[in-house]
Parts: sequence; structure tokens; C-alpha cells
Amino acid sequence: MKNALIILITLLFVTAASAQVKFGIRGGLSSTELKPSSFRVDDEQGIEAFSIAVKEANYGYHLGVFLQAGNDKFFIQPEILFNSTSTDYSFRESVGSGLETIVNETYQRVDIPVMVGIKFGILRLQGGPVGHFHLDSSSDFNDPTILNLEGYEQNFKTLTYGYQAGVGLDFWKFVIDVKYEGNFSKYGEHFTFFGNDYSFDNRPGRIVGSVGIAF
Repeated sequence: MKNALIILITLLFVTAASAQVKFGIRGGLSSTELKPSSFRVDDEQGIEAFSIAVKEANYGYHLGVFLQAGNDKFFIQPEILFNSTSTDYSFRESVGSGLETIVNETYQRVDIPVMVGIKFGILRLQGGPVGHFHLDSSSDFNDPTILNLEGYEQNFKTLTYGYQAGVGLDFWKFVIDVKYEGNFSKYGEHFTFFGNDYSFDNRPGRIVGSVGIAF
């Protein structure tokens, strides 16, 4: 995947040398698709301590810049986008009351999709890789005012990969895209409880919609 990104970025500069180039800003929303999933966490003695399930993946937003280079038939379009998303989880203790607590986590990252595709007039068909650079996060799991939870650590990967595919429209100075995004990592791979790593059985997908304006 790293080699694919290098090849595509190199292709961008080669294409841009003799092609029409658009540069602009863009922003939009994304909706994460997750199947219902949960996992059980055991304490240091191997006794079930609690369970965690995905409650709801909230809408995210993104804002950044794009560059589109090509001709009347083919194009390449890299983007650099700041992205913020959040997820609500259901937390249930296995001992005590067993009541459900809703726990929220918010994530910030930089997304770098590199789209290549074909043009049919104002319509574009496109696809390509996307890299996700983790920046920061905030979590109710380590907030003692919400959960009295011990043994939790965050272990985010600095860089993860996925892919995007979809359609786009170019008219006047506007660049509109609707894409589906798949990821190669399981959802929740950053969870570490009592020294053990956990994740859900899902590889999250997103529907990403954005509108840009070229200068």
C-alpha cells in the first residue's frame, strides 16, 4: 500500500506537468457504517469484568484542500483533509448493577485519499487508496467522573490504510464527490484493557460526501 501511494503521487506530478490543474478547498460530512458488535473484557484474574458494544457511530466532518490534474478523459486527485468523528459505546459491568453506561470517544486525524479515474463530461468515476494519520482523541473511558475504570489504555496506530471509490461532478468552479470508503483495520483496535488488546469484528466503512471550490 505504501508503494501504491508513492506511485500515485509520482504520477500526479508527471501528469500535472502537462495537464490542466485545479486547486481548491473542500469540506463535507461522513457517515460510518458498523454492524452490531461487542466484546467481553476479563480482569487480571481472568474473570469477566464488563462488556463493550458499539451503540452509535455519529456523523463526522472534514475540511481541507484538494488538487485535481488531468485532461478531458483521465485525472488524478489527491486530497489532504482534517477529519473528526465520534462513536458512542454501550458499557455494561458484569458485576454489580450491570446498568448500561453510554461512553463517547472522539477522534481527530488527517486523511489523504489519492483518487484516479475517468471523466465523462462533468461526471467522474474514481477510486484509489487513502491513508489515515491519527492526531488526537478524547475518551470517556479514562474520565473518572463518568467511569470508575482501571486498566484502560489507548493504543492508536499512527498510520492506517483503506480505499475509496465513487463518483464526482465538476461544473464551473465546484467539485462534488460522493465516495464509499473501506478500511483494512478492524474497528476499535486501539482498545487495551489490563494489558490485552481488543477490537470489534468489523472493518468500518464510510459514506463520504464533500463539496469543494477551485481557485
